[in-house]
Order: sequence, then structure tokens, then C-alpha cells
Amino acid sequence: MVDIMNNKAGTDMKNDGIASANISALHCIDLSSPDIHTSVTLLKQACLDSGFFYVVNHGISQEFMGEVFAQSKKLFDLPLEEKMKLLRNEKHRGYTPSLDEHLDPDNQINGDYKEGYYIGVEIPEDDPESQRPFYGSNVWPTAGTLPGWKETMEKYHQEALEVNKAVSRLIALALDLDVDFFDRPEFLGRPIATLRLLHYEGKLSDPSNGIFGAGAHSDYGLITLLATDDVSGLQICKDKDAKPQIWEYVPPLRGIMSSPAVSNKDSMPFVNNVKVKSKSSTNAFVVNLGDMLERWSNGIFRSTLHRVLGNGQERFSIAYFVEPSHDCLVECLPTCQSKVNPPRQVIYSYMWHKTKLSFGILQSNARPTCSSVTKTLMLIEILTNEILGNW
Repeated sequence: MVDIMNNKAGTDMKNDGIASANISALHCIDLSSPDIHTSVTLLKQACLDSGFFYVVNHGISQEFMGEVFAQSKKLFDLPLEEKMKLLRNEKHRGYTPSLDEHLDPDNQINGDYKEGYYIGVEIPEDDPESQRPFYGSNVWPTAGTLPGWKETMEKYHQEALEVNKAVSRLIALALDLDVDFFDRPEFLGRPIATLRLLHYEGKLSDPSNGIFGAGAHSDYGLITLLATDDVSGLQICKDKDAKPQIWEYVPPLRGIMSSPAVSNKDSMPFVNNVKVKSKSSTNAFVVNLGDMLERWSNGIFRSTLHRVLGNGQERFSIAYFVEPSHDCLVECLPTCQSKVNPPRQVIYSYMWHKTKLSFGILQSNARPTCSSVTKTLMLIEILTNEILGNW
């Protein structure tokens, strides 16, 4: 488990008045470790417990992550009128202003106090695949407005997908599947992978009065990869049915942590007792599982409720959502069922299920909304494809 209270993140949270009892202890997975058995064991325990864990030695350098965050800040620093020119389209690409999304309408008096920017897999408009929901061309700021911005985000999108695939291979082993199970074309071979830049403006949250940076929700798909700055705010609730719900902070893990047993400044750094291969890759990602994987695993692995509380400080984070392709048929995994534990869910088309969640047809945690006209057009298109059997 990660000992948060003895590192910089823990010190910062103490200074913010956050008690150690309110901080979640999560496993830290080393993606470069040759000891696959230990990595799989730690990951499996994390997936059984909360579906949240950290990963380090993932191959994306701290220097490059710094560039991605810097470019993200440049976008959000643009005047609102410039950002509104990049407004999210029907393919869920582009800018979303503050208060645009309501992730927990039952408990929020306003929308989320955050602005965001969606970037998906780039598919040219003349490619027939671009006609499918959530596929298509991205919305990009002009090179004259933000030089190098598009190139930075495209590179990060590709590198983050590789990290997600590395995590998915450990998840496959933890579920007693072949290591490359999720690499199949219908799964992550042609994924719906969405990069989401997020900016919390510094509004102080007040849960008792329905004010949140991001309302409580769980994620749709397979895996979410989250990079954060040094400002705390993410919380998880391991038991959504508890009365009252108990929320625990998931602190950011960034920077070089010194092992108590190592004093040589030239030695390799440690992040919470996990040896880091180089000082350029000490940033840790927060990883969480989505609803689809919980269903796929027959409820064995957890998709956990989470939210963001603002503490009055400006906060930036970068989420990367990975979901299977349109052609994925979700049914209980063979290793997750038995005579005494039969499948709990019916077989369904993943895209159809995702769409119903997106438009609030299913009773589930609230999802981001778009205009009623866009909703109607997209739902008609998806229903038609489903009826005609195009998926």
C-alpha cells in the first residue's frame, strides 16, 4: 500500500486540513517490473477492493508530461470567446465550458465547476469509420493560436494508449485470461479512446449545498488513466450504498520520493518504496476501472464511485478513457462464472449500452449531457444502426 502521509502529497493534504483517516491507501503497480506475479497479485487485490490504484515506470517521461500540462493550461488560458469557437461537436470532440456537465444531478444544484476538452482517435471524414458514433475528426485550435498544441496532444494520446494496454494485460492475467486477451481488434485493437483535458477554476466545493468540482459518478468503459497536478481533490467512495457514504481522498503522486534506506543522491529514486527506473519518469498515474469491466467480470472487479472537491485552488488534470470498439459484444468472461456464480448480466452490444447510459435511458450514475437536438440525432442514428444490425 502507498504510505501517503509520509510524502509531500500527505504533507500538503495535512496543511489543507485533510486527516489521514480520510485518505485512501492504494496499491502502486510497477509496469516495468520483471516480477509479473507480484504485479498481478497487487493489481488483482486493488481491483477487488476499489478498482483504483497507481502505476509507475509506465514509460512516459516527467518532462513530456510537463509539456502536456503546459499546453493544456495554454488552452484554458484563452479568452472564453476563443474557446467557444472550439465547442464540443456531435462526435464529443472539443471544448466544454464550466457548468456544462452535470455528473450527479440528484445532488448538484449547478453543473460541474470545471471546463474540459475532448480529443478522440483521429479518423478522417472521408473514412467510412468516421460515420460511426464517437469516431471522427478532432476539433483543433489553429497552429497560429497554440503552436505545437495539436502535435503534443496527438503524441500523448498515442503514448497513453500504450500505458492503458500495458495495464489491460495485467488485468487479463488477474482474471486468469490470456495476457493478450484485450488486444483483440474488437476490444482494444480498435478502441474508443478519449483524452480529456480538465481545468478546475478554484471554486470551493460544498457537498452539503450541492457544489462540486465534479459530481459523483463512475466511468463507462474498461480503464481510465488519470494524470494530475499537485493539487488534491479526487475522492472515492468504496461503498455507494452506505448511509452515510464515506469518501476518501486519492492524493496525487508526483516527484522523486527518497527511500529511507537510500541516501546516495546518485541512486535511483523511489516512489513509495517502488524503485523508479529513471528520474524522468517518476510521475504516477491514477488508474480506475469502469462499469463495463465490472459487468464483464461478473461483478468481481470494482467500478467505484468518485468525485472531485475543489479546495479553492486552481487544479489541472488529464483523464484518458479507454473503451472497446463498436463491435465488442459484452458477455460474462468464462473465468468469472460458475454453477454457483452464474452470469449476472445479459449479453449486450457495448456501444448500445454506452449510448443508453449517455442519454440517461438506463438508471445509472449521471453522464455528461449535450444539447437535446444533438442527443436526438445521435440516438436516432444509433438506434437505426442497431436495428439494421450494422454493429
